[in-house]
Amino acid sequence: MDLEGKVAIVTGGGRGLGWSIAERLAHDGARVVIAEIDRKSGEEKAAVISRMGREALYLKVDVSSWADVENMAKTAAKKFGRIDILVNNAGLMGNYYPVVDYPEEEWDRLIDVNLKGMFLCCKAVLPIMIKQKYGKIISLASVAGKEGNARMPAYSASKAAVMALTKTIAKEVAAYGINVNCLSPALCETDMAKDMTPEQRALLVSKIPMGRLGRPEEVAALVKFLASDESSFITGQCSDISGGRSVY
Repeated sequence: MDLEGKVAIVTGGGRGLGWSIAERLAHDGARVVIAEIDRKSGEEKAAVISRMGREALYLKVDVSSWADVENMAKTAAKKFGRIDILVNNAGLMGNYYPVVDYPEEEWDRLIDVNLKGMFLCCKAVLPIMIKQKYGKIISLASVAGKEGNARMPAYSASKAAVMALTKTIAKEVAAYGINVNCLSPALCETDMAKDMTPEQRALLVSKIPMGRLGRPEEVAALVKFLASDESSFITGQCSDISGGRSVY
């Protein structure tokens, strides 16, 4: 219960890794804002957290829209009085095309959500965290951002940029008691993995020395650590959680 009283925003918190993270933070005492573009899943997950005995708030948010993100931060701060934790989880993987065939509109869509979305969310909550001289920001990158997955140029580039932006923001706000980190998971057992063909899944598993996909609760545990005061001297880092696929 070391997050008792903390207020956490989880973007894309209505499904997949985002939901596992939101559930873990609530389990350890946090009050949770589910910022989710899908109203049905967002409301359902906020209700689950409420039944756990934790305060929860659902907000419909498109992270690529400044109006939505600004309203998210203002509403959360007004309701709870503070924002302690931001988890930038909302993201898209997109379709598989080589660079020469990659549609411009697909590129723009992924960059808007995966990178601009992180930038806007940080921009919105940082003034609140700076004022309270405390905050934890954790963003979801990917091993694709370290290695560059073929036929996934926008996704790989956006996740590499998440790592760089993490380091930039961490240096800017370190003096205010704000820790800014990211993590780079390999493929995990989510709906995204279930939608893959057996061939795609087998190829990705073959790249992981542990011989399996990650579990959402394993990612949630690392996020929880970075969101806790036990990580007080860690900032500007990208933590690998890939079963040994990427070790740098």
